[in-house]
Amino acid sequence: MNRLKEMETSERRKYKLMYLYSGLIVLAGFLLSPFQEVVEGIVRIAMSPAMLVTDYFALGGVGTALVNSGVLMLFSVWLGQKSEAPMNGGLIAAVFTVGGFALFGKNIYNVLSIILGVFLYSRKKREKFAPYITVALFGTALAPVVSQLSFGMGLDPLLGLVLGNLAGAAIGLMLPSLAASFVKFHQGFNLYNIGFTAGMVGMVFMSLFRSAGHNHEIASTIYLKTSVPLAVFLTLYFVSMPVAGFLTSKNTLRDFWKLLSRRVKGTTDFVELSGFPSVLFNMGVLGIVSTAIVLITKAPLNGPLIGGVFTVVGFGAFGKHPKNSLPVMAGVMLGYLLTGVSLSTTGAMLTVLFATTLAPIAGHFGPLAGVLAGLVHMSLISNTAYLHGGMNLYNNGFTGGFVAAVLAP
Repeated sequence: MNRLKEMETSERRKYKLMYLYSGLIVLAGFLLSPFQEVVEGIVRIAMSPAMLVTDYFALGGVGTALVNSGVLMLFSVWLGQKSEAPMNGGLIAAVFTVGGFALFGKNIYNVLSIILGVFLYSRKKREKFAPYITVALFGTALAPVVSQLSFGMGLDPLLGLVLGNLAGAAIGLMLPSLAASFVKFHQGFNLYNIGFTAGMVGMVFMSLFRSAGHNHEIASTIYLKTSVPLAVFLTLYFVSMPVAGFLTSKNTLRDFWKLLSRRVKGTTDFVELSGFPSVLFNMGVLGIVSTAIVLITKAPLNGPLIGGVFTVVGFGAFGKHPKNSLPVMAGVMLGYLLTGVSLSTTGAMLTVLFATTLAPIAGHFGPLAGVLAGLVHMSLISNTAYLHGGMNLYNNGFTGGFVAAVLAP
C-alpha cells in the first residue's frame, strides 16, 4: 500500500514538473511579444498550410511561436494526465517533440483530428487511450495534411475544413497498426519510428494529391536571426534541468554515468531504466550541448532549430544521451564539411540535430558506426522530402528508417 502511494506521489511530481516546463515556454512567449501580436499571430499560424519547413518565428513572430509551442505542450501533458498515462520516457519525448514542432508546423487546429483518430482506434479496440497516447502525439507529424486540405488547396472553406479533419481522423485510425508493423523494417534502430511511418503515409497522400493535379513546392519560410533574450532563456531553461535532477535525488550524477555506460538499442525508457532525476540531468545536458552547437556554428536560433533542440531534449528520456548522439552529429557535420555545405544554414543544422534518430546505431555498434550513420543520413536526407512533399514534418525520421534498415544488418 505504501509502495502504491509512493508511486502515485512520484507521478504527480513528474506531471507538475512537466506542466512547469511547458508553462515556462508560454510565459517566455508573452514576455517576448505583446499580447495583441500573439493573438493575431496564433490565428495566422492556425490558418497556414503548415508545410515543411514553415518557420512560425517568421510567420507569426517569436513570441507567438513560443506561445503556440507551450500551449501544445500543456495540452499534451493534460491529455496524458486525463488518460492516466504514466509520465514515462515515451510521453516525455512526445511532449517535447510536439512542443518543438509547434515552432514549425503544428498548431492547436491541425493536431486535434489526428489525436481524435487514434482515440477512436483505442475505442474500436476496446482499450484505454493511455497505451496509445504517444502514437497520437507523435502522429501529429502529419498535421500538414490537415492544414493543406483545409487552407492550402483553394477548396471551398467548409469543404476544406471537412476534408482536412476527415483525413486527420483517418490518419489517426491507421497509425497505431502501421507503426507497429514498420518498426520491423529498421529493427528499432531508428528512434523516430512514427516519423518513418508518417513518411510512408504522407507519400501516399502526396501521390493522391499529385494525381488530382494538386502539386506544390516544399515550403521554405525561415527566420534568419538569433534573439539574444531567447538564447539566454533557453540556456537557463536547460541548465535548470540538471539542477532539478540534483535537488530531487542525491544519486543523480551516479545514475547518469551508469546511463552513459549502457549499450542502448532502440527506444529505451530511461525513466524506468535510470530514474526521473537522472533523466532530467541527461535532458538538460543534451539541451545545453545542442544549443551550444547551433550557436557556435552561427546558425540562426529560429523555430526549426529550437524545435530540433527540443526533440533531442525530449528523447533524452527515451533513447538518446551524449555518448550515442554526438558521434551521429559528428558524422553529419563531417559530411557537410567534405561537401562544402556551411553548417550555419538552417537545413544543415536541422540534419545535425535530427539525425540523432540514429543514436541507437552508435549506442549498439560503437561511435565509428554512429559517424558512418551520420554520413549516410546526410547524403540521403536531401532526396526524401520530395516523396511526401513536406506532408511529414519528421522527414529525418523517414530518412533514418531507410538508413537504419540498410546499416543495421
